[in-house]
Amino acid sequence: MTETLPMVVPEPGLPERVTIYEVGARDGLQNEAALVPTEVKAEFVRRLLAAGLPVVEATSFVHPKWVPQLADAAELMTGLTAELGDTARALPVLVPNERGLDRALELGLRHVAVFASATETFAAKNLNRTLDSQFAMFEPTITRALDAGLDVRGYVSMCFGDPWEGSVPLEQVVTAGRRLLDLGCHQLSLGDTIGVATAGHVRALVAAFEAAGVDRSRLALHFHDTYGQALTNVHAGLQAGVTTYDASAGGLGGCPYAKSATGNLATEDLVWFLTGLGIEHGVDLRAVVGTSVWMASHLGRPSPSAVVRALAESPA
Repeated sequence: MTETLPMVVPEPGLPERVTIYEVGARDGLQNEAALVPTEVKAEFVRRLLAAGLPVVEATSFVHPKWVPQLADAAELMTGLTAELGDTARALPVLVPNERGLDRALELGLRHVAVFASATETFAAKNLNRTLDSQFAMFEPTITRALDAGLDVRGYVSMCFGDPWEGSVPLEQVVTAGRRLLDLGCHQLSLGDTIGVATAGHVRALVAAFEAAGVDRSRLALHFHDTYGQALTNVHAGLQAGVTTYDASAGGLGGCPYAKSATGNLATEDLVWFLTGLGIEHGVDLRAVVGTSVWMASHLGRPSPSAVVRALAESPA
């Protein structure tokens, strides 16, 4: 029997290749109720890399009081570095402040990310800062990282809607994103934290950034599938020329500070979608499905990914 894959029917005008930025090991696992053993996390990262994912964000050097699920960040990265060397040192990690950056520098890591908010309320809940003062906190972290030769990614959350404030004006999101880019972030990931984005909104936000002088090549899109719109929104992003998409193996994740945020866009669903459009991505779909099935067994529940469910039950 032939392997189950979609028929390839390219759509004119879309990018030829997309980068999948895998966030399952960090954004996915940080929202789990149960603590996942360090050795399981390490194997998760190894399997994701072996599946061909070009970028695997490994963990976050956040204070364990706030995200106890990632309290083993240093232990995880020390072990991966000892085993994988430069491959592990190239894995991105989230650093919320200078203390987090110190820990990343001590381990010789080369790619870090900071996490900002597009709204006042979420900045207060997630960072204990105002919308404006969060950037003063990020500035020394980003400056020191750049001085040390690191690449810095900027995340902006609540770009399409906020559970406390409702709709978020496009210009407010653009202002927040531009401030991170002006501080030196090489890429900006625009997060639909509670999954309320729709296709027209996606296109409008990308256009607003371009009108503000931000090339779409510097943008990434991070969708949640709360209302089943994630792949529709990816399609809108592709039409707008964005070529980097965050995704989480098996659809793991949410947001510990926004209870209405359900799972991230599943990596497998994204790979299936891109494959059908003939867009190159370099990822072995079966390998990622197997990894998500394996992780689901450790978490004690099935994956929410439709593609994982379909392929896990079908013969190769």
